[in-house]
Amino acid sequence: MTRTLLCCLLLAWSLAVPASAEQGDPESAIRTALERWRLDFNARKADGICDLFSPELIYDFRGLPEQNFTLLCERLHRALSGTGPTFRYGLRIKEVFVSSDLAVVRLTWISTVTANGRTSTDEEPGLDVFRRSTDGQWRIIRYIAYTADR
Repeated sequence: MTRTLLCCLLLAWSLAVPASAEQGDPESAIRTALERWRLDFNARKADGICDLFSPELIYDFRGLPEQNFTLLCERLHRALSGTGPTFRYGLRIKEVFVSSDLAVVRLTWISTVTANGRTSTDEEPGLDVFRRSTDGQWRIIRYIAYTADR
C-alpha cells in the first residue's frame, strides 16, 4: 500500500513540474550563454565561437546589408586570428523576456578596438532573438545592433 501511494505521489509530482523547470531556468541559461561567449571571445578562444548562433541566423548591424551565420562566423574567426586590430567586449544585459521556446534580449555590447596603438570604445545597443534548439541550447536566430548616439 505504501509503495503504491509513493508511486502515485511521484507520478503526480512529475506531471505537475513544468517542462521549463526540468530544463533549467531559460533566462539564466541565456545570460550564461552570452557571458560565456563574451569571455571566450576576449580570451581568443575560437573553438565554438559560433555556437551561440543558429545556422538560420539573420542580422542587421549598423545599417550594413543584412548578414547571415556564415558571414558572421567568418568575421568572428578573422577577428580572433591575431592579425589586425584587437577587439574586446563588455556586456550589459537590460532585459530577458522568455515565452516558450523564444526569448528576446535587450542588451548593450561595449566594444573596445585597439589598432596601431590607438584604442576606441563604442556602445552597441541591440536586440537578440533566441530560440531553444532541439538539443536544448538557446541560440540567436535574429539580432539587430547599432552604435549608440552620444
